[in-house]
Parts: sequence; C-alpha cells; structure tokens
Amino acid sequence: MKIKKYLPALSMWLLFEIIAVTTWLTMGPIFYLFNFTYIGTSIAIGLILYTQKKKYARSVVQLAVGLYMLVYLGIICRENMQIEGFWFYLFLGVFSAGTLHYAIAKIFGPLLFGRGWCGYACWTAMVLDFLPFKTPAGPRKSIGFIRYIVFIASFIFVALLFILQVPDIEYIMWLCFIIGNIIYYIVGIVLAYKFKDNRAFCKYICPITIFLKPMTYFSLTRVRVDKEKCISCGKCEQVCPMEVEILNNSRKRKNGTECIQCMQCVDACPKNALKI
Repeated sequence: MKIKKYLPALSMWLLFEIIAVTTWLTMGPIFYLFNFTYIGTSIAIGLILYTQKKKYARSVVQLAVGLYMLVYLGIICRENMQIEGFWFYLFLGVFSAGTLHYAIAKIFGPLLFGRGWCGYACWTAMVLDFLPFKTPAGPRKSIGFIRYIVFIASFIFVALLFILQVPDIEYIMWLCFIIGNIIYYIVGIVLAYKFKDNRAFCKYICPITIFLKPMTYFSLTRVRVDKEKCISCGKCEQVCPMEVEILNNSRKRKNGTECIQCMQCVDACPKNALKI
C-alpha cells in the first residue's frame, strides 16, 4: 500500500510533534512548539522525498534545518548552538533552547536516531556535503585526537570567562558563534580539499562527536545487512562517506558509531540487502 511507504515520515513527524507539544506545555514559550514542529516537518518532507527516490531528499532537510538553526536561531536570535554555548548554559544553570538542543540532538537523541544529526541537520556538514569529495580518496588519518583538544579547549575557554567574571559574556558567546562557524567552514573546506574527503572535519575536528559516539553505539536505528541477500560486492562500503564497516552487523564494527544514516549504502546495494 502507498500509505505504508510513508509511515516512517509520519512517525518521525508525530515524534517531533510530541516533543513540540511537551516542551511547549512544560517550558512555556510557544517557540518550542514552532521549533520542533518546523524541524519535524522538514525531516518528514525529506523522508517523503527519499521514499519517492529523489536524490536531493537529504539535501532538502540539511538546508531547511541547517539554515534555520544557523541563521534564525544562531545569528538572529543570538542562541549559541555551538559547544561553547552548551558549556555557557551549563555554567549558568539554565535549561534553555541551546541546552535542550544538545539534550535531544546530541546526547540522548542518538540512542534513537544515531548520528542522524550529522547527516541531516548539522549546518557545517550542510555546506561541506556540497563539495566534490563524496567518498574519501584515501585511508583515514590518525589525527582524530584533535577533536578532544577542541572539546577541552572550548570548556576551558568558557570556564575562564566565568572565573574571570568577564563582562558581556552573552555578547561574547554570540561572537563566538559567528567567528567559530567561520573558522569551522574554513577548516572544513581546507581539510576536504587536503584529504579529498568532504567529511574530514567530522572525523578529525568536530568536538560534538564526543557526545554523539557513546550514545550512537547503543542506537536503535542503524544500518543492518541481510546476510542471505548480501553478495559481498562491497558497493555499500565503497560509497560510505564515513568508512563504516557496513557488512558487519556487530555494534563493534569499524567506525560503527560514525554512521550518519545518509542511506548512500542502502541505495548502492544491488540486492536490497541493507535496511535501517
């Protein structure tokens, strides 16, 4: 039945509506109702387009959600959605939109969605995915430790702002969001061309992955292979931008916590042996 094909889109929309209504009723501002309704609707539209086999389906979601967060929430509303903003709100003891964003998208959400954030909502990857290096040209580099340096440095930076009682911290956080994103884009593009890999920034620099990886390990949604259908042609792993060992169903598979659920492997499989 045609309706059955669209159940994933409907289910995702309903899930975000539940989050939207719940956060609105419990936290007050109608912003939460609009925010999660918009995000859920954008994702649902993307899933509908994917069901219709539109190659641009994921890009639609990336642009709709990524630009909304970057331009509206970040620049216009001055809500720092970067990791510095997360530390800032934690030090303030405030459960704001930024804190809620991290809780849902990057800390607890991955238990259900895996690293869907990286594949469909990240405004940094939104730009990087338009670069020409869809799959890595060479083996992964041993520089993933950089993400931990960035993670710790961001925490120390925000902590010092509070310890030194620097004035106008909120304004500084907004500037950090603007400048930080510019730096991220520059570094991401340079790395993509250096390593011939659009997702090099995600693999080596992005500090958010430190939150994402542990929960993603236990994610309910992940790509699985039907061994009876699989012919071991390797096409799925050839197109994977994150170099995941797709043919291994174990949670311990190589780079398993880095799957961004982009569905490239599913689409490439000639035997329909892969599914989420």
